[in-house]
Amino acid sequence: MRRFLRNQSLTLVVFSTFLIFLVGQSIVGHLQHNEDLQQQSQRTLSYREYLASSHFLEATMENWESEFLQMFAFVVLTAFLFQKGSLESKDPDKTEEVDRDPRQGKKRANVPWPVKKGGIILKLYEYSLSLAFLLLFLFSFALHALGGAGEYNREQRRLGAKEVTVVEFMSTSQFWFQSLQNWQSEFLAVGSMVVLSIFLRQRWSAESKPVDAPHSETGE
Repeated sequence: MRRFLRNQSLTLVVFSTFLIFLVGQSIVGHLQHNEDLQQQSQRTLSYREYLASSHFLEATMENWESEFLQMFAFVVLTAFLFQKGSLESKDPDKTEEVDRDPRQGKKRANVPWPVKKGGIILKLYEYSLSLAFLLLFLFSFALHALGGAGEYNREQRRLGAKEVTVVEFMSTSQFWFQSLQNWQSEFLAVGSMVVLSIFLRQRWSAESKPVDAPHSETGE
């Protein structure tokens, strides 16, 4: 058990922290949403009702979509773009291990089964990481639109105005403001990591070059 906890500690801590923050968001979101409903003389929601509400769905998914977009873009862009000296970039002057074609050269032991299978399975597996993030982005993007339309229509009903479809909501400035304010911050964070990892260090972290590595050293 100790070995398992040590070997999986990064995943366990990250996802445990995610769940703690998600629960915290739902609790304070429930309180804040009910305050808004009270001010509008509307019925407040129970915690269970809030978890199924468009308010919680919209708030959660508009953040998830930006995270998955960030990771999709980063995986794809680092495949063919470079930043000399950055840990987050391949070295533009070298052929990296990650560029190796699994169909050529000596067969390695214990390779994943898609590599053994070959054909279209292998072709999909070669791009499976970016495809997974793309699908997660599209899924959360769609749920953001669905939850956002629900919240938009709740306000429209309160004002006695016309309700909109999900597609119509996606053409509003409100939807794109929600999306773009998150997207820009994710690319700022990625760009900061790319540049700062050239000059700054964090001893013992896999996200840093060795402390005594020259600034020009690129990649891990």
